[in-house]
Amino acid sequence: MKVTIKNDIDSGTAVEIHCREVTSETERLARYIGRFDERITATSKGQTYNIPVEEILYIESVDKKTFLYTSGNILQTEKRLYELEELLDEKTFFRCSKSVIVNLNKITKLKPEVTRNILATLANGEVIVISRRYVRQLKDLIGLDG
Repeated sequence: MKVTIKNDIDSGTAVEIHCREVTSETERLARYIGRFDERITATSKGQTYNIPVEEILYIESVDKKTFLYTSGNILQTEKRLYELEELLDEKTFFRCSKSVIVNLNKITKLKPEVTRNILATLANGEVIVISRRYVRQLKDLIGLDG
């Protein structure tokens, strides 16, 4: 893949993708570029924030409420877990249990358990469980054999 950046002060920022044929990879790249500066609106202590998606460690649904966890905050969003799952990049954000979506870029360590679940340690040291129901999908996604 060839990447070129041109400095053109008059036009602002524009991105074009040139390809021989449109493949699933080029479509994914276009979606990624479109979501590049994406933010999710959430609240904490009566204040509203626009959280950049790359700051999210994981998202959890508890008692029909959806929470975003960042390195320093827990915020609530009006969006449902399935809505966020559709919105976020499927190669970065992974449904790891019935009630949790994790940012794969924030996982620092994976540890298998005898129950066939996997413990995922996040960048902030927090540990979440990847349910055995989703383990095969995770291994396929990150390229692990076995």
